[in-house]
Amino acid sequence: MRLLLVEDDPMIGETVLDLLRAEHYAVDWVRDGDMADTALLDHAYDLVVLDLGLPRRDGLSVLRTLRARLDRTPVLIATARDAKPDRIAGLDAGADDYVLKPYDLDELLARIRALLRRAAGRAEPVYEHQGVSINPVTREVTAGGEPVVLSAREWAVLEPLLARPGMVLSRSQLEEKLYGWKDGISSNAVEVYIHGLRKKLGADVIRNVRGVGYMVPRA
Repeated sequence: MRLLLVEDDPMIGETVLDLLRAEHYAVDWVRDGDMADTALLDHAYDLVVLDLGLPRRDGLSVLRTLRARLDRTPVLIATARDAKPDRIAGLDAGADDYVLKPYDLDELLARIRALLRRAAGRAEPVYEHQGVSINPVTREVTAGGEPVVLSAREWAVLEPLLARPGMVLSRSQLEEKLYGWKDGISSNAVEVYIHGLRKKLGADVIRNVRGVGYMVPRA
């Protein structure tokens, strides 16, 4: 999953960036509202963690512009503005959830996972499909009831596919899940990880849709 972190405070930003990357999210970090708007125009994200008090352009303006483009990317507002009118303004502008600073990091992760599940149309915390089960909280994977060890990048490819059976994701879309801006992308990286996943989980778990991309077939 690829996230956009919008935070101008360097200490908070570094802490959250390290936390999210430790959870195997690909993360881009920007520090002002103009950069956030540009990033959202240029890249597809699974979720945005958005501060409100930003330089150059405040977070509410970024959020309203995003929703005016009919972009439904989940947005979690993380801010020190704890007055009720500020919370209401954020939610009315199109935010999906709200967490106050200083926030508990475990709570932040839980809210991110909940929003990602909601965006995928799922309520249950564990994804199960055709004998394969993944737990986004513990990163545990089983196939046929047996535990399977995946690399961080194999997980990054499998999770978005298994979360939405029947949806085809192109190679470029899967590359977006794998890498942040500072990561290099090898030309056959997705194919390598798909091959590894098929060896570990079964040849039919992920299918190639010729000329389009990859999918986990519906049951």
